[in-house]
Amino acid sequence: MHFIAELLITFAATVGFGIIFNVPKRALIIGGAIGMCTWAVLSAGLFSGMSHVFSTALASLTAAILSHFIAKRIRIPVTALAIPGILPLVPGSRAYFTMLAFVEGNYIEGLEFGVETMLRAGAIAAGLTFALAIFSFGKGIGHRYEPNR
Repeated sequence: MHFIAELLITFAATVGFGIIFNVPKRALIIGGAIGMCTWAVLSAGLFSGMSHVFSTALASLTAAILSHFIAKRIRIPVTALAIPGILPLVPGSRAYFTMLAFVEGNYIEGLEFGVETMLRAGAIAAGLTFALAIFSFGKGIGHRYEPNR
């Protein structure tokens, strides 16, 4: 029951951010569903004992792959789906705790939080980049955004 509540809250938060960032209306629900899938993959990775960084990279890759498939089918830019899809992964609270630790003078704790924040952000970028490499493989860099391909 707790996990279902997390998924519903993730869906609502992702749709809310989609509204704030002016995502097209027909992509809001799909973006929310991708955000839910991303959260489920992250939770499954953490539940199975994977590290936070690897789980984040796996969830980001999942969001990017789903975004590429669905964006091609409904003919909208991939970023309209990928950005709401990765929103549940953004380590905002870790960045806050990093700054809080530095302000309170706990420099070692701040460095630990800062390194973890950077690793999670890098994992998100790595997942997105890996999916882009998969979907543009064989097309060349200049042709990956052409329609009707």
